[in-house]
Amino acid sequence: MSVWRLMLREILHRKLNFGLGVLSVAIAIACLVGAQSLLQADRVITQHILSERQAEVETAVAEKQAEVEKAGAELQDAMRKHMLGLGFNVLILPEGQDLSELHLNGSLSATMPEHYVTQLAESKIVTVNHLLPSVTRRIHWDERDMDIILVGTRGEVPIMHRAMKKPLLDAVAPGKMVVGYEVHLKLGLKEGDKVTLMGKEFTVSTLHPQRGSQDDTTVWIDLAQAQEMLGLQNLIHAILALECDCAGDRISVIRQEIAGILPGTQVIERYSQALARAEARGYAKQSAEEALEREKQAGQELLDQTVTSREEIETRHAGLASVLVPLVIGASALLIGLLSYVNTRQRREEIGILRAIGLRAQQIMLVLLSKAVMMGLIGGVLGVVLGLGVLAFGGTGVNLPVPVSEVIRSSPVMSALVTAMVLAPVLASLASWLPGLIAARQDPAVVLQGD
Repeated sequence: MSVWRLMLREILHRKLNFGLGVLSVAIAIACLVGAQSLLQADRVITQHILSERQAEVETAVAEKQAEVEKAGAELQDAMRKHMLGLGFNVLILPEGQDLSELHLNGSLSATMPEHYVTQLAESKIVTVNHLLPSVTRRIHWDERDMDIILVGTRGEVPIMHRAMKKPLLDAVAPGKMVVGYEVHLKLGLKEGDKVTLMGKEFTVSTLHPQRGSQDDTTVWIDLAQAQEMLGLQNLIHAILALECDCAGDRISVIRQEIAGILPGTQVIERYSQALARAEARGYAKQSAEEALEREKQAGQELLDQTVTSREEIETRHAGLASVLVPLVIGASALLIGLLSYVNTRQRREEIGILRAIGLRAQQIMLVLLSKAVMMGLIGGVLGVVLGLGVLAFGGTGVNLPVPVSEVIRSSPVMSALVTAMVLAPVLASLASWLPGLIAARQDPAVVLQGD
């Protein structure tokens, strides 16, 4: 009788013993494959969660960027409108103008050609915006018997090489008058009233609210009419302007540039207005940048927290697997060895008879080890199926973001499958080696004499 037939008869004769051995191997292999599959599933879930978080953070930052840009534009516009109350902050005057006259009386006497403003607008100037020519003189309003500051102005002159900007101040139409707070309060003027100034009739078009400056005692009319009334045809006292952001609010840079375009002039800065404007623009930029930076920091913190949380989960699972898998494999090997020992003790007489009729010890050993290898192979296949079944039927506790087949095809799981199919028969063979060796070396004469 061949060794293989003996092995098959041995398996069929001891079905329970063989089945328990297969079950032991299957449990060990299922534990190994299941652990590696679940650990790989953890990695896949971590990558998916981090990808989702990254996408959420990028979306949130993009939305915040859009909000910041929109809010920044709105804030800039609001600040620009707020600057209307502050007025222009750069004053270009003739070089011979005594500044004490301006500061003490609110009036100007030195003049320069009106075409200077056009010359400045047609230049490549980059440090100022919103050019406004004007004449200014302190006069006594005979018809109303009060002192006022008369300002003649026209619409802003656009700088030719730049895009058209919305004017800070609306032009005063010919025949119209804009009246400061103290003047219209004292005279009881209302919009639409007709008044006479220096023999000319005007209609009150706008009444300014209180500003707390010399604007409260000022009356504005059309530049050409003011020039005619004051005998200053084609002459102006000043050009008002607004500092450009690109200049960094540096008055020395503005003076240097304007001196190169309009020789014989001087430039002064209204510091309170300039400071308020610089702070307002700086606040707009800072608030936008801070909001965006907070969003980026919050997104990074979310990613860091997610990474830390997932690393803790993976480390905990890996630690559990590193303890559980060796214990299960060791227990399975012990149980297989015990089953093999019990089987050989119960079959002593049969082994003795086989030895007595001519089977060598090596053949007996081969029968027992072949049975162990068969046990390992069958148990290994069942264990792989069970281990992958744990993954396929939701052993992770969450839905996998990728197909199960993709996890199975991953390098760690494929390595675990190869290791499992090699380990299963080796484990069974090693566990059965010593009991088989003891049984094969028994002296058949001693065994048969004893019985």
